[in-house]
Amino acid sequence: MRWIHAAGRGLLVLVVVLTGYVASGARADEGPGDGRGPLTLATAGDLTGYLGPLLEGWNRRHPGERVTLVELPDSADETRAQMITDLRSRDRGRFDVLNIDVSWTSEFAAAGWIRPLPRESFPLDTFLPRVVDTATYDDRLYAVPYVTNAGLLLYREDVLAAEGVAPPRTWADLERAARTLAPKHGLDGYAGQFLPYEGLTVNAAEAVYSAGGTILGDEGERVTVNSRAAREGIGFLARGVREGWIPEEALAYKEEESKQAFQDGRLLFLRNWPYAYVAASASGSKVAGKVGAVPLPGPDGPGTSVLGGSNLAVSSTSAHPESAARLIAYLTSESVQRQVLTRGALPPVRADLYDDPELVRRFPYLPTLRESVLAAAPRPKSPHYDQVSLVVQAVVHDAMTGRQTPEAAVRRLAAELAAVSSR
Repeated sequence: MRWIHAAGRGLLVLVVVLTGYVASGARADEGPGDGRGPLTLATAGDLTGYLGPLLEGWNRRHPGERVTLVELPDSADETRAQMITDLRSRDRGRFDVLNIDVSWTSEFAAAGWIRPLPRESFPLDTFLPRVVDTATYDDRLYAVPYVTNAGLLLYREDVLAAEGVAPPRTWADLERAARTLAPKHGLDGYAGQFLPYEGLTVNAAEAVYSAGGTILGDEGERVTVNSRAAREGIGFLARGVREGWIPEEALAYKEEESKQAFQDGRLLFLRNWPYAYVAASASGSKVAGKVGAVPLPGPDGPGTSVLGGSNLAVSSTSAHPESAARLIAYLTSESVQRQVLTRGALPPVRADLYDDPELVRRFPYLPTLRESVLAAAPRPKSPHYDQVSLVVQAVVHDAMTGRQTPEAAVRRLAAELAAVSSR
């Protein structure tokens, strides 16, 4: 999961003075007691510094509802932990609006930490259809999609062109090229994010989904992972390491390490988020001008990505929920969403931006990303998502390192997830 990381910053509070958008035509000087007033927006670190300028309009036009931006640590686990500490505070917490990973929505909603929101207050029908599902729990809207994401398969366009080989559409295509062409050109074959952390949960879920399986059903109440599809998906990852077309060092890769390996010209194929395409194509990259991107492959054709990204939610303890909802409307407006892409290099949730000719010229991966998002699926929904993810990481890593067969790993997954779901 990658949304707006900034390594080593710790807790940083930025008070941002900012320019113009009125979400509902309300006055800036409404008094106390109407749910309006100053806000604090909590998010993970802003790598590109794009968020402050987006808030300039809001603060300048709404001096009575000014936003203080709080950037939390680089690690998603630390960000989540600090948010939860604030939300559990006996006194009213500091945070009004939370920029949360899409996988946390169910957990936060089930715990009562975030407020349900009125669907009619937000332009949900203008969003990419799949993303709205990540913001719901128990058929109610608890957050609003802010940025989305889907995994892409990056590849060395120059190598495949020299060999007269098309980009992979299936796992067999990927395996064959990774096993035979990569060594021929002095490259490793394929990598994703295989260190036991949230990234491995994502990669494992994509493998299972691509094979036609699922992990949990009914908002986490039913375990569905004990299937042929799950054995096939986990077997694909384990086989790659065993046969060597997934290098052993990839077992320690997170997003940044895998991106750097590809950007340094050491990999033929890489599963990562779109930001890695931007970095690998930028001036100074060793593979600039040599990078292509296609949807993730599956057993018999295009596979299924996990939906990434983040949602904006209103804390249940916020003293100013009306202002919080208005700020969310501002951040998901068309003009601001355009800047989320152009300033932050983050995939927007507004569907029409993916067809904008000017944006497609500047970000050529947009049509592929749109295809991937529309075919993507959310991570398993569960009020115990953190425990679900830890189980998936541990079990799949054991399968990939050869400590368990894929068959045994799936049986263990089913048993351990059933124990988590029964709590």
